[in-house]
Amino acid sequence: MQDGKSSPTVHHAAQQGFSSAAATYNRGRPDYPPQLLSWLRQTLGLAPGQRALDLGAGTGKFTRLLLQTGADIVAVEPIDAMRAQLLQNIPAVTALAASAQSMPLADASLDVVVCAQAFHWFASPDALGEIGRVLKAGGRLGLVWNVRDESVDWVAAITRIVTPYQGDTPRFHSGEWHRLFPNQLFSEPEETVVRYRQLGSAQQVIVDRTMSVSFIAALPDAERSQVAASLNALIASRPELRDRASIGFPYLTRAYCSRRRG
Repeated sequence: MQDGKSSPTVHHAAQQGFSSAAATYNRGRPDYPPQLLSWLRQTLGLAPGQRALDLGAGTGKFTRLLLQTGADIVAVEPIDAMRAQLLQNIPAVTALAASAQSMPLADASLDVVVCAQAFHWFASPDALGEIGRVLKAGGRLGLVWNVRDESVDWVAAITRIVTPYQGDTPRFHSGEWHRLFPNQLFSEPEETVVRYRQLGSAQQVIVDRTMSVSFIAALPDAERSQVAASLNALIASRPELRDRASIGFPYLTRAYCSRRRG
């Protein structure tokens, strides 16, 4: 993608939803568990002297954790509004306007590529081939998702509210992204799971978080308002949620490591 224009390879739900809700995304989305830092260092091998890419970096929530490894980090984010939030949050980082299918980076120039909350959007042979191009032989591909813990009943109720609106939107839960592995470029991803709670007000961790979902943010105003009303009704109906200054939203952070074949 050139000259800051939005890439035509970006799914319409991501382009519309994240463009209109970048600030809500930045405010409502959870960060990542600090325990993941050891995974970045030990499993992905991130350390000073390594060069890594945060692909689909969004507003920079995962970029902050990557920077703690001491590695040289570059970010790629195709949606202008999200990239603007990233640069506001982390002004010193290099953030490129590009897509996963076409990155302005040299062949075999990276030790690690990480996609946090993003790979399902562009999971395709073309994108994986481009990731393989920029990675060194033996380099690591890290895929990370914060996944709602639906064993908690009120979290499952949130899923029931939003699922009717998802349409053809790519999602982690479909498992379609995993069908690409293993292949001639990449090994079967090895999974690490970390439990995590996002602490904050119900407005932040339930309403803002849910309203930042791409296909919800892209809804017409009336339908979006109905989703917000349903979420607020859920909060009001649950003693563990209503009238509390802070609640913990439970997640399972699922992290995968695949190696670039040599």
